[in-house]
Amino acid sequence: MEAGLQRRVEALLQEADVIPGGERPQDIDILDPRFYARVLGDGSLGLGESYMDGWWQARSLDAFLSRLLAVRLDERVHGAGEVWDALKAKLFNLQAGQGGYEVGRRHYDLGNDLYRAMLGKRLVYSCGYWRDAGNLDDAQEAKLDLICRKLGLRPGMRVLDIGCGWGEALRYAAERYGIEGVGVTISQEQAEFARELCVGLPLEIRLQDYRELDEPFDAILSVGMFEHVGVKNYRTYFEVARRCLRDDGLFLLHCIGSNVSRERTDPWIARYIFPNSMLPSAVQIAAAIEELFVLEDWHNFGTDYDRTLQAWRDNVEAAWEQLDPRYDERFRRMWRFYLAGSMASFRTRHAQLWQLVLSPQGVPGGYVAPR
Repeated sequence: MEAGLQRRVEALLQEADVIPGGERPQDIDILDPRFYARVLGDGSLGLGESYMDGWWQARSLDAFLSRLLAVRLDERVHGAGEVWDALKAKLFNLQAGQGGYEVGRRHYDLGNDLYRAMLGKRLVYSCGYWRDAGNLDDAQEAKLDLICRKLGLRPGMRVLDIGCGWGEALRYAAERYGIEGVGVTISQEQAEFARELCVGLPLEIRLQDYRELDEPFDAILSVGMFEHVGVKNYRTYFEVARRCLRDDGLFLLHCIGSNVSRERTDPWIARYIFPNSMLPSAVQIAAAIEELFVLEDWHNFGTDYDRTLQAWRDNVEAAWEQLDPRYDERFRRMWRFYLAGSMASFRTRHAQLWQLVLSPQGVPGGYVAPR
């Protein structure tokens, strides 16, 4: 039985040009024979958990996972638990009520020390813009400035940031463009940090669900938050943005996107990293904005996320020994798998990074998009 399982797994790996015991970057060492049954029985969940448990190791984890995604092995090996996950996502609104706060508690509240070590000069947990940047800090500043320019921010404008994180985007916009504004987040840790960061600026940071918003703004931005909204709430999300945006305002949505319409996320990501999350497709977004907004611009710079993630990995690997002991070896292996899997998704173009600019009634004469 065990030999048969091993042959099946090795045949699948061969399709991805991966050789157990090989010496190339994409090759792996299998350290526990239980690996074969676990991967075949639990799919991506088993692959990630067995890595966390030390059952296998890779020369280059991102190179290995890129090979798997390139031949779509993730779509061909499924665990039994995925059936239940898919059914739950179909039947229930997992982001409703307190479900909307779960990702804040389990991911964003892990500890500001971890994110400070990983993210660089600014606590910006989203893709940098590397067009003219040579390092992570410059790429993140370029991204923030690109957002401000796309929105046409000017002194005195009132701006809303839906899912404001640690407040860096609003602070940048207030300091460089003279705006005032409101940021909402579902993370207690982020809210407290953002309030301290923005002291002395005309900014208000709220621990609040976006669905409660109903007040006017000249411009709205939302960076890296839409991935947690859930397909059952996409329409509601855009309805909230529309009711809060003045008729002559602009809304910028910055989010990771999928090439395929789905109603749930990868089982390993859902269990360990982003509970109740999912990546929207272009079709799902287009349907959700119908009769609410005019689509002025759709910008894809997804390959920049691979480079951003590599910089995050380098930062956090250099910092582990100085961080709290609660980030033990199993946590570190989990975090490595998360970052490497994300790199692989963008490198193989399975995931994209989109910035959309939306207007309520269309920009008179047309919108000219900065790059």
